[in-house]
Amino acid sequence: MFGMTPGGPSGAPGVVVVTGVSRYLGAHVAARLAADPRIGRVIGVDPPESGGELTGLLDRVERVRADAGSIGGLLADLDVDAVVHLALVSAPDPQHGGRAAMKEQNVIGTMQLLAAAQHAPRLNKLVVRSSTAAYGASFRDPAVFTEETEPREVPRGGFGRDILDIEGYVRGFRRRRPDVTATVLRFAPFLGSTADTTLTRYFAQPLIPTVFGRDPRLQFLHFEDALEVLHQSIVMAHPGTYNVAGPGVLALSQAIRRAGRVGVPVLEPGLSGAAALARALGFGRYGLDQVDLFVHGRVVDTTRLEREFGFTPRSTATAFDDFIRAHRGGVVLTRERLAAAERLVLDGVRQVRSAAARERS
Repeated sequence: MFGMTPGGPSGAPGVVVVTGVSRYLGAHVAARLAADPRIGRVIGVDPPESGGELTGLLDRVERVRADAGSIGGLLADLDVDAVVHLALVSAPDPQHGGRAAMKEQNVIGTMQLLAAAQHAPRLNKLVVRSSTAAYGASFRDPAVFTEETEPREVPRGGFGRDILDIEGYVRGFRRRRPDVTATVLRFAPFLGSTADTTLTRYFAQPLIPTVFGRDPRLQFLHFEDALEVLHQSIVMAHPGTYNVAGPGVLALSQAIRRAGRVGVPVLEPGLSGAAALARALGFGRYGLDQVDLFVHGRVVDTTRLEREFGFTPRSTATAFDDFIRAHRGGVVLTRERLAAAERLVLDGVRQVRSAAARERS
């Protein structure tokens, strides 16, 4: 989708703004940058209503509460050299505005940030979190996506559509500010010993809903490798767009076996019901982005990342095994959860039998 110019060493920025520091990824990135003696100041920005559960990581980070509309003055007043934009929401939260609030933060928030960054005179570096969800997931997909591959279909899920909008705004920013090194990182789903995401909660279930007849190929990224790539993007010059994923793939069935879990096949139209049950059990939020991923899978090429960054992330299998070792024994099967899981199994069996009967008739 994007052209790329070669990256190389560059002086580390004096003042770095990191958005989304109340979230897991943003807090860890800000803390890592603040520990780098090459960087003068790290300023973490979050909306006024954001939580403070990760403040223990941010002792050396200056915290600023500001909404997206007022960030322009902040970038100018602080003579910011670099911006790391991580304040994205990957799934809607029904308790905090649902899909509308998600789009407001992802799309409108990014648009306002880039408008402010355009007028920041000292800005020379912009790093934006993106996702391999930009490619969508459908039966028409190629075996492997490169950075130039256009999605065959617009993603059904809200997060994938938001990512396409965000990357479109970044392309416009690049045209208006060619003097700024703009880096877009399309991350595969995070896994690792400390990551807490929708995907890690999915694999932490004792019984895992899968799509009957499907065994998608998946790629994961170790959380520590995501931090390394983000760090390098700030202290070095790597303009362009990069797929960031662990080499190799795991079929979903392989991942479930490695996790010591049991897959529960559900007919594709019924998977939404399985996702609703998982939400009710407290296993995280699921949407069409995740459903399509577990139907079709997604594999990306990381040659550009390895060549330009001189860095190869841990393999998909290694990231997954690290996650499993850290979470082994961490799931408690209460009587209520076991009963609900048994109902899920029986519902899946009934759906499969019903489908088979319709085919025979």
